[in-house]
Amino acid sequence: MNRRSFLKTTAAAAAAPFFPSASAAANRKLRKAIMHSTIGVKGSVLEKYRVMKAAGFEGVEPMAGMNREEVLAALKETGLQAASVCCHTHWVKPLSAPDEATRKIGFDGLVQSLQDAQAYGASSVLLVPGVARDGVTYQQCFERSIVEIKKAIPVAKDAGVKIAIENVGNNFIMSPEQAVEYLDAINSEWVGWHFDIGNAGRVGPAEKWINLLGKRIMKIHVKDFSAKPAAPGAQAGGRPKLLDGDTNWPAVMKALDRAGYSGWAISEQPGDQASDLETARDLAQRMDKIFAS
Repeated sequence: MNRRSFLKTTAAAAAAPFFPSASAAANRKLRKAIMHSTIGVKGSVLEKYRVMKAAGFEGVEPMAGMNREEVLAALKETGLQAASVCCHTHWVKPLSAPDEATRKIGFDGLVQSLQDAQAYGASSVLLVPGVARDGVTYQQCFERSIVEIKKAIPVAKDAGVKIAIENVGNNFIMSPEQAVEYLDAINSEWVGWHFDIGNAGRVGPAEKWINLLGKRIMKIHVKDFSAKPAAPGAQAGGRPKLLDGDTNWPAVMKALDRAGYSGWAISEQPGDQASDLETARDLAQRMDKIFAS
């Protein structure tokens, strides 16, 4: 092969899109978990977790501020693991609040979340960093939340638990470029991203977010979205079942492959999609189909 042919071949290879083989899909190391607040089963924590275990889930995402002993006992008896812990104060007492007293409550909630995660053996805490509405501008949300998160980093280090920022409908961080800018401003290995696939789908292709965030993604939320307007009388904010929406799951999975993501994939579908063993098993099986796509 002469030099010109070699350069053309090399350039073509570099420009070719990445398509994982069937074996790559089969070797994906994704573990199914479910967000505690979306478990629709009635009963105690233990009763809920027994059903999720029987349905095929390996883990759960407890809310911070739950009865710690009750959660620990349920995890031990069922064998489920804590995939993550969701902060319980970030919406009602956001780190972006104008008054210091509210921000302090939000900060204390983040600290408790980190401590709960440590107790449960979870490696990260899901955090909504702030809310840019009700008089709070984007820039104010950016600056105030970063101050509070940086204050919590020493706690995260001591606990051995990372802080994972989630993209949500909070009028804040509406693009992957903004997400990267935010993490760069914090500049800590203890702060990364909890990527919500369904939420990203509403503001742009989820795969674009994954491509830009890459190794900064610590956990993922698996949920679908629909670009179609809700039907008359339908529940506001309702979500289609996994695979029934508009998410391009093969593209998302390929992007996760490129990012080298493995580990927990946590369902955040509505509670009626995990209200008993039958519906929870259907949800788990839909996740399996997505992972194989």
